Amino acid sequence: MLCLPFSLCFLSLPVPCQLQASKWLQANDLQKEVYQHLAYYVPKIYCRGPNPAPQREDMLAQHVLLGPMEWYLCGEDPAFGFPKLEQANKPSHLCGRVFKVGEPTYSCRDCAVDPTCVLCMECFLGSIHREHRYRMTTSGGGGFCDCGDTEAWKEGPYCQKHELNTSETPEEEVITIEASCFKTLLTVEKSDTYYCMLFNDEVHTYEQVIYTLQKAVNCTQKEAIGFATTVDRDGRRSVRYGDFQYCDQAKSVIVVSSRNTSRQTKPLKVQVMHSSIVAHQSFGLKLLTWLGSVIGYSDGLRRILCQVGLQEGPDGENSSLVDKLMLYDSKLWKGARNVYHQLFMSSLLMDLKYKKLFAIRFARNYERLQSDFMKDDHDREFSIADLSIQIFTVPSLARMLITEENLMTTIIKTFMDHLRHRDIQGRFQFERYTALQAFKFRRVQSLILDLKYVLISKPTEWSDELRHKFLEGFDAFLELLKCMQGMDPITRQVGQHIEMEPEWEAAFTLQMKLTLVISMIQDWCALDEKVLIEAYKKCLTVLMQCHSGFTDGEQPIVLSMCGHSVETIRYCVSQEKVSIHLPVSRLLAGLHVLLSKTEVSELSPPMLIEHPLRCLVLCAQVHAGMWRRNGFSLVNQIYYYHNVKCRREMFDKDIVMLQTGVSMMDPNHFLMIMLSRFELYQIFSTPDYVLKMLRKMLYFLFTGERFSPGIGQVNATDEIKREIIHQLSIRPMAHSELVKALPEDENRETGMESVIEEVACFKKPGLTGRGLYELKPECARNFNLYFYHFSRAEQSKAEEAQRKLKRQNREDTALPPPALPPFCPLFASLVNILQSDVMLCIMGTILQWAVEHNGYAWSESMLQRVCFLAPNNSPSILAMLETLQNAPHLEVHKDMIRWILKVNLFYITSSRDKDKAERKRKAEIARLRREKIMAQMSEMQRHFINENKELFQQTLEELDTSTSGVHENSPVISDAKLTALGPEQTRVAEHRQVVMCILCQEEQEVKVDSRAMVLAAFIQRSTVLSKNRNKITPDPDKYDPLFMHPDLSCGTHTGSCGHIMHAHCWQRYFDAVQAKEQRRQQRLRVHTSYDVENGEFLCPLCECLSNTVIPLLPPPRVLFNRSVCFINVLNKSLYLLRDEDCASKSEEMCIFVCENVIIFMEKTEYFGSTTVENPYSESIKEMLTTFGTATYKVGLKVHPNEEDPRVPIMCWGSCAYTIQTIERILADEDKPLFGHLPLGKKGILKWEDSKRKGIYQLSCFLLQVSLVLSFPAIHCQDFSGVSLGTGDLHLFHLVTMAHIVQILLTSSTGKATFFHALKEISSGWHLWRNLKAGIMPFLRCSALFFHYLNGVPAPSEIQGTFEHLCSYLSLPNNLTCLFQENSDILNTLIESICITVNCIKVQKYFCIFLPSRVNTYNGFYFFLLNKRCPKSGGDKSRAPTLCLVCGTMLCSQSYCCQTELEGEDVGACTAHTYTCGSGVGIFLRVRECQVLFLAGKTKGCFYPPPYLDDYGETDQGLRRGNPLHLCKERFKKIQKLWQQHSITEEIGHAQEANQTLVGIDWQHL
Repeated sequence: MLCLPFSLCFLSLPVPCQLQASKWLQANDLQKEVYQHLAYYVPKIYCRGPNPAPQREDMLAQHVLLGPMEWYLCGEDPAFGFPKLEQANKPSHLCGRVFKVGEPTYSCRDCAVDPTCVLCMECFLGSIHREHRYRMTTSGGGGFCDCGDTEAWKEGPYCQKHELNTSETPEEEVITIEASCFKTLLTVEKSDTYYCMLFNDEVHTYEQVIYTLQKAVNCTQKEAIGFATTVDRDGRRSVRYGDFQYCDQAKSVIVVSSRNTSRQTKPLKVQVMHSSIVAHQSFGLKLLTWLGSVIGYSDGLRRILCQVGLQEGPDGENSSLVDKLMLYDSKLWKGARNVYHQLFMSSLLMDLKYKKLFAIRFARNYERLQSDFMKDDHDREFSIADLSIQIFTVPSLARMLITEENLMTTIIKTFMDHLRHRDIQGRFQFERYTALQAFKFRRVQSLILDLKYVLISKPTEWSDELRHKFLEGFDAFLELLKCMQGMDPITRQVGQHIEMEPEWEAAFTLQMKLTLVISMIQDWCALDEKVLIEAYKKCLTVLMQCHSGFTDGEQPIVLSMCGHSVETIRYCVSQEKVSIHLPVSRLLAGLHVLLSKTEVSELSPPMLIEHPLRCLVLCAQVHAGMWRRNGFSLVNQIYYYHNVKCRREMFDKDIVMLQTGVSMMDPNHFLMIMLSRFELYQIFSTPDYVLKMLRKMLYFLFTGERFSPGIGQVNATDEIKREIIHQLSIRPMAHSELVKALPEDENRETGMESVIEEVACFKKPGLTGRGLYELKPECARNFNLYFYHFSRAEQSKAEEAQRKLKRQNREDTALPPPALPPFCPLFASLVNILQSDVMLCIMGTILQWAVEHNGYAWSESMLQRVCFLAPNNSPSILAMLETLQNAPHLEVHKDMIRWILKVNLFYITSSRDKDKAERKRKAEIARLRREKIMAQMSEMQRHFINENKELFQQTLEELDTSTSGVHENSPVISDAKLTALGPEQTRVAEHRQVVMCILCQEEQEVKVDSRAMVLAAFIQRSTVLSKNRNKITPDPDKYDPLFMHPDLSCGTHTGSCGHIMHAHCWQRYFDAVQAKEQRRQQRLRVHTSYDVENGEFLCPLCECLSNTVIPLLPPPRVLFNRSVCFINVLNKSLYLLRDEDCASKSEEMCIFVCENVIIFMEKTEYFGSTTVENPYSESIKEMLTTFGTATYKVGLKVHPNEEDPRVPIMCWGSCAYTIQTIERILADEDKPLFGHLPLGKKGILKWEDSKRKGIYQLSCFLLQVSLVLSFPAIHCQDFSGVSLGTGDLHLFHLVTMAHIVQILLTSSTGKATFFHALKEISSGWHLWRNLKAGIMPFLRCSALFFHYLNGVPAPSEIQGTFEHLCSYLSLPNNLTCLFQENSDILNTLIESICITVNCIKVQKYFCIFLPSRVNTYNGFYFFLLNKRCPKSGGDKSRAPTLCLVCGTMLCSQSYCCQTELEGEDVGACTAHTYTCGSGVGIFLRVRECQVLFLAGKTKGCFYPPPYLDDYGETDQGLRRGNPLHLCKERFKKIQKLWQQHSITEEIGHAQEANQTLVGIDWQHL
């Protein structure tokens, strides 16, 4: 007997699993027995109350329901049976891993048959494709890994795990119980309990659902958030449990409330369901999941499941279980759909035999499935229709479905059935493109994707049946294009501007979606000559049918010019209707290029060119400004007509059709028709738009675009190479910019990588910016000024760039046409157009206008175009050009005209030599004139000096006196005499300091009684040096900041940009900022980059974020002999401020000066009771109070209180913390201690930590700063320099000894503390080495402190070495000498400290999380792949976000992980900043590959990630999918921003530059 859990006792189970399975084996009616068992126990296990208990339910279901089934399947204990099956199993060579939302997928750009062929991470890392060009993306959910599918990969279909296994798995006996697992369980136990079940949709927002639930079921906001999260994740959630009336009441309230809170007329979907029904549905999902796991043990079980699922029922067609599930898909909720979709993918789609049978059933039900999807309120990834990508992209299945199920025709007709709105002539007519219409149309577009999947793999062999079915589908496709031909016609608006913009977006969206499909159909036709000819005839027939409907009212006319006549129709684009949508004409142009010359004998060229020519004329007139009253809708259509997304099947095909017409007709006739359509035939009768229209017509005459396969003798590589050359002719471009400018094929490839090295050089990026491709100089000769894909702006930029390059190379600025490849035979006659009579007449007329200089009839751009067409032209044209080469008004075109004449041997060498001699003569005259002017100026200077000798002599004497005075007061001090403190402290001289206010530009000397000069500063709480981020912040009202723990869990940092102002100027500026903020209307106020209510403002000069000011103080020598502490600090900092190159170094000096001055003056306030009088002006005192109060308020997060005795202590702490930060910056960057300081503060102190109270719980450096700065207040009777210096030295020695003891107590060697390991140390050298290493940071900080306190310059050789530091700080090199003095007292003190030393533990912490263990983002993603959301029941996080400060994984921008902070709901990242970074944080949004900066609840910005692709670009959002690698330099830059406390400043600059960042609700991230 098996031992059952205690909870099973309540189920009255008569027999255990083994006996129940034996009972089923002996049953006559197995199905009935199973039904009865489930009907009895399922309602007793599932849905027993208002709150679900999934763990309890799963445990009971396993023992009571699934256990007997497993015994039945195995015939023995499943614990032994399933491993036996798995051991004997020969698994499928297909991987079949089903992707979850956000899971990374990989597609090999070299080997994948199409972009839909993807690998999971595990298979990718074990395949050959990891060394190829690959693309990484994130899955939207659904789909599975294609590893092992030979039809999906050109090479390497298997990874190491799924290598091909040729063994066959023996068929197992079909087990009847499998059928029962698919049946709907209708037998339920009667009960009186119900559930009010809320279902998910894609219409209502989280906020609407939460508000509705709070109102309907009277729950808290937290409970409502939990309900909404579950509904979104699983698709449904019970929100109320009870009797029918109780649940129905909640349903009514939800329906009414959701309709009122949403603009959508559709309410939330909610049902009252019987608890037994819900129980059986819950078990059904559990059963399907169980089946998916069971078939993983045996491939035979998987095939059995497939057979049972596909077996037809008694009702005939569509009666199988698989059919029923597909057809009822739209009625199921999200969770149920996901479960059975995954079961389909892990069973039916894992075997080609059953995959084929499933594909047939899917194709037969395709129309109904798509209709259900159109009505469904779930996205496509949750619909069974989304499985089309798994079926249609398999080449063999796609061919089979086309031939056997006529799939191509089915898809197209289904698509057309959903676009029912037509005009009188049968063309598509779209409604206003509202949000609802856009939603519906997006769903219809998914059918185009299915058609693309079917056509994406081209056939290598054609059968008669395939030809027949493809042409049948081609007929259906032509019907679709026929409905698009001429849709959205427009008429030029005259007199009054159009009142309402017409709908145009839907038509262009449809065109963009069909662009690749049209190209693929042409590729299919090109593979078989019979198909191509038949398709061409069908397309021509449809085009003629379309033309017959467009010629109403068009009268024939005869045009005559230069002795030639042609008959055409009377049509004026500016007066008649015209459409930009001509897909049938353009498809015919594409097919025509593929044909041989013998197949096009019965065409009518005027009919072919008519509508494309109208479209090009429309574009020309829009650019000329004739259609401005038609609004922006037409401008947008013209833009997309030329855009790279559409131009391949729009603009390019119209040019091809014109070339086709010219190649088949008299060029004179073509030009006359073209003049007529451009309304230039009667050119002198309508001069208004003559210039612009004629320029545009000449532009379209460059129809010799030969770089298109089939027109010129070129291939696709030559075409893409030419595109790249002309893009780089504009400017150097990044890889992503080039990709966007190039057309993509069906595999999302541009072909750029294969040719880019031939035409461009790559320039790597620096710390900022992107890598750029620059055009190779030798490729510039292929530049065509009138490249037909240039816009007007691009053409102008390219021309300017190329002329500039020629001038730099000292070449003529002419931009002649490049050498062109020959035409293909079909288009060979195109060259005749340049020699035609009409063409010569046009060019001759324009040149005659230029000769006569008629301003209204011609322009220089027209002449430029004629020159571009003129090479190898008639003698009369060349003669006119020779006349124009010396025209003074055509100076800019001389080089081009000369180049033409030179090409045609009309160049006159004598005239060229004459021009060169003239230029040389003029240059010589200019040189002589300059020399004469310089000689006159030199003579005037000498004369002025001679007349003012006395003045100059007096000035020189004053300079000499001031210089000698400085030398007298500043004797040269040798390095050997430099001592920073003590009786032997080196004395230095003071200097007069004059500074300038950045606001009023007034200079002022810093004096005791003068007006205060202040620096803008920013005070912030900091955890940069923290080793214990989990430490609970004490109550600020009771916290004593005097003694800081050495873990430095939170400090106060002060930074400054170093810009100086008068105190009253700053006060006026700050008052103006406050007044401006108060004047703004409350409704218009948004979060700005600074918070005025908290005293924040921007520096008037550099706009750095600030929240207080630091006063500059004069040298206080008149007060105390300790004056040097202020003199040289100010001198040093202000000297650096004047040096533009050293401006970045001044920040720290100014901070240290002002902080120490503040502390000093705080002490002077306490001297009021003594005989010392405070000599500082009221202005300086006020600024001292301002800074001290700001430090107190920010550091403790309390309200300002000037009388609080903690104000000076907080200032001391800020001084010490900032110095420690600076020291670590210099140490980490290996820079001199007293050399050039970097901008901002950087570094992390990596000192040891301890949890015991005592001396090792004190920050010794802060203790030293506090003692030294407070000593004058205690020892105020004698202010002689010797007395104070001796006191400083004694204090420093005392703190140094305390720190030595602290090091011995907390340092570790192996598993024991260093103090315990002293007995085991065999060498004193080892002890001395560890002690020196531990005390060096303290000595370096002390040297900085006393250097800026006393102003003693540092020896040149100090640079941080131990011996020189000791000498500078009056310490003995042998530190044991400190303990020998007063040894009795010290020994007693040390012994009392070390009593509890055995409890000390060592802890180290590194603040910045650097994922350096993985150098690729791929590996980093794998490292974070299995991270779970901490609050969603173990589900993977939907928005995983990594804290780059401490390495914690968070779930960002998700309701599931929202927490309450200071009475407000905030996201996980915002809440984490307050525990990890004192309100500041750096995060990496993993799935978006994006760095996030946060500061408080209202400030944030996005920052480029440190991961770059091979082209030096980031990929935020993983849109391009190129492999990304960690750039250590850029990560180091992010580290510096954190360590220098510049995150808040960076956010402020970003929000000032981009106002859209201000409107983001950063607190929800």
